[in-house]
Amino acid sequence: MLPVLNIRSRKSTLIILLVTAACLVVVLAVQWRVRNTATDEKYLILLREAYLTVLEKHVEKPDSKKLVLKMVDGMLAALDPHSAYLPPEPYNEMGIAMSGSFGGVGIELGTKDGKLTVIAPIDDTPSSRAGIRANDHIWKIDGIPTDGVNITNVVKKLRGEKGTPVTLTILRAENAKPLVFKLVRDIIKLKSLKSKLLESGYGLIRISQFQERTGGEFKEALRDLHTKSGGLMKGLILDLRYNPGGLINSCIEVVNCFVGDDINNAVVVSIKGRTPESNHVYNGTVGSKEPQYPIVVLINGGSASASEIVAGALQDHKRAIIMGTQSFGKGSVQSIIPMKGNAALKLTTARYYTPSGRSIQAKGIVPDIEVPNITPLPAKEKGMELKEKDLEKSLASDGKQEAQQPNSKEIHHGVAGKVTDIQKDYQLRRALELLQSISMLKQKGF
Repeated sequence: MLPVLNIRSRKSTLIILLVTAACLVVVLAVQWRVRNTATDEKYLILLREAYLTVLEKHVEKPDSKKLVLKMVDGMLAALDPHSAYLPPEPYNEMGIAMSGSFGGVGIELGTKDGKLTVIAPIDDTPSSRAGIRANDHIWKIDGIPTDGVNITNVVKKLRGEKGTPVTLTILRAENAKPLVFKLVRDIIKLKSLKSKLLESGYGLIRISQFQERTGGEFKEALRDLHTKSGGLMKGLILDLRYNPGGLINSCIEVVNCFVGDDINNAVVVSIKGRTPESNHVYNGTVGSKEPQYPIVVLINGGSASASEIVAGALQDHKRAIIMGTQSFGKGSVQSIIPMKGNAALKLTTARYYTPSGRSIQAKGIVPDIEVPNITPLPAKEKGMELKEKDLEKSLASDGKQEAQQPNSKEIHHGVAGKVTDIQKDYQLRRALELLQSISMLKQKGF
């Protein structure tokens, strides 16, 4: 009987040790939380003391609302290039931009070396018809200099009712004198894509941005190309160059046209963050898909976010050949969190991963076939091409902050592009030649 007692005794001792260890873990966790809470409270007290001191002793009485908003802006700016506080007006503007219709002159804007710069004029708008070009520096708007004016306020000045005038004074590198453009605002309808048949059976779809209607427009474009091809598509070029991204649901709709016929292999993209609600896997839906014709996806340094999701998904599923140059590397997820007063926080909450588990952040999508753009596209800026990792406070793919680079404050990536002349577009010509070569090999039985 003694051995039995010893076994029971050892079991009891083991249980006591496990319970004690568990209790110790709980105590340590509570202490850690209390210690961190105390540290947070200390810094919040510091912030409050600084705020009250400024209110009381600054030489001029400050605007308390502006002070608080600047504190919030500073806090978010310290995180990464994409987190920001959106007051009611910019929050509303963001919704308008994604809807794809507004009154204005049709310019994609950014900042370069601290100057308000045209990333590109949007096709068939007052700015493009007037001759405004990529890389133009907007010096004045209606005679008022733009130095120190943030992009949000500039957008407000350029937007307006159809038929109202606005004058832009432009500085252009090759012109000694300023150029004056007298524009008349129009309704800017941003059709997110354009398509055409390059040659019999070979289609081209150029997506400039993923908006609310992009998924439906893409399916309509595919149907149109099938009709023009007599029901027999030999190949498709999907041009995502200078596509800055947009809505994730829209880019998933595009991928869903080609991926999802295998229920066990239908992942389009996954997102991973710190909290459970930040983790999600997006899958293609089971149903009819496009025929298995060859696809070439064109990307470059201006392809970011949602366009990288599309390229990465089609690459991992071996459904397309990716051609061009390495993409921008904007693989972070921004959640829009509504706040009081019709405002919102745009907060980076997760990272994107391709179906095979590759992180897009700060790495981008590496093309299967590297093809430089020998003849620059109209939208391409001169000088060094920016990447996500070049931005101030950019996130690394592993969560560590990348080293800061000088002159890297561009936050509006990509432009609304256009279907270019194939004889002037080296990358597009190479893509078509590749599709034709694949078709020829199939015909010869290889």
